[in-house]
Amino acid sequence: MATTTTTNPDQHYNRLEEAKKLDESKTGVKGLVDSGLTTIPRIFHHPPQNSPNPKPLTRNPKLSLPIIDLSSTRSIVVDQIRHAASTIGFFQITHHGIPKTAMDHMLSSIKSFHELPDTTRMQYYSRDTSHGVAYYTNFDLYKCKEANWRDSLEIRLGPTPPEPKYVPEVCKEALAEWDGEVVKLGEELMGMLCEGLGVERERLKEMSFFDTRYMSGHYYPYCPQPELTVGLKWHTDPVVLTVLLLNEVAGLQVKHGEDWIDVEPIPGGLIVNIGDILQMMSNGEYKSVEHRVLANPYREARVSIPVFFTSSMTEKPFEPLLELVSLEKPAVYEKFTLSDFMRKYYSEELRGKSVTNTYKVSNI
Repeated sequence: MATTTTTNPDQHYNRLEEAKKLDESKTGVKGLVDSGLTTIPRIFHHPPQNSPNPKPLTRNPKLSLPIIDLSSTRSIVVDQIRHAASTIGFFQITHHGIPKTAMDHMLSSIKSFHELPDTTRMQYYSRDTSHGVAYYTNFDLYKCKEANWRDSLEIRLGPTPPEPKYVPEVCKEALAEWDGEVVKLGEELMGMLCEGLGVERERLKEMSFFDTRYMSGHYYPYCPQPELTVGLKWHTDPVVLTVLLLNEVAGLQVKHGEDWIDVEPIPGGLIVNIGDILQMMSNGEYKSVEHRVLANPYREARVSIPVFFTSSMTEKPFEPLLELVSLEKPAVYEKFTLSDFMRKYYSEELRGKSVTNTYKVSNI
């Protein structure tokens, strides 16, 4: 009787070699798509719990993010922002004062960069952020168990601008315009978030939680097997505040209880979410929640441009705002430094609330 032998598809799989191969191509996920592949490499395969329909979490089409019209009466807007930041942790804003032409220009410039010819784009490929600009696929490529189906162009906006020669020419004009617009919006949002907490409007600005910002131009190309991977695995943002610009291609999901909320971008709108640092500074009043991006099943690329606000005072000890701490509501979090927080956050692959939870007061 003949003996049948089965081949284990993983027995010849070497994750490190596959990561190096992808990295050394310098063309990212976009390069794989351009090669015409119909099956995605093993390094992108995610386990079922990271798939579009994990258990026990499910997708709930009845849930949506709050939509806040910033042109409404200020007291109404502050109350709506406070409620959204205290519950879902995400909200969409309209009538925010940024011209749609500036939004479209920023989106088209990032898309144009990622769609440059391979030979042009690969000249910018580097994981070295010391010049204020880095272009790569998967920032945690050598730490993560499974890679994400996306590429990124990261640019430091402040307090020290990037070295001009490292900024792609196709992005320079739009970037300067976008930075000017989003700085004004970020300051306004932080002021209203402070008012929502009942503290002085300038409180966060005075603590330097406004001066450091960086932008990521993420590109999620078409994926031939979206059921096997994700665009970006679930995580929280290790910053104070994020302002997000998206094109019309959906994919972002926000965790809410036992559900995932599908985010449908509003034309002319922006998405705002609370970061881990603001959750701790607000003594847990505001929520930094987990979110993720599904792999893109559409031929049209998904473009996502978050601007992250944080502080340059990396060694200063921070703790929950004293105005929010009392005998009735003791401090939920211990003192921390941004350098220690970021070291823990980036020590392993991208993940959710585990780092924030390490700073929780043990008796709370």
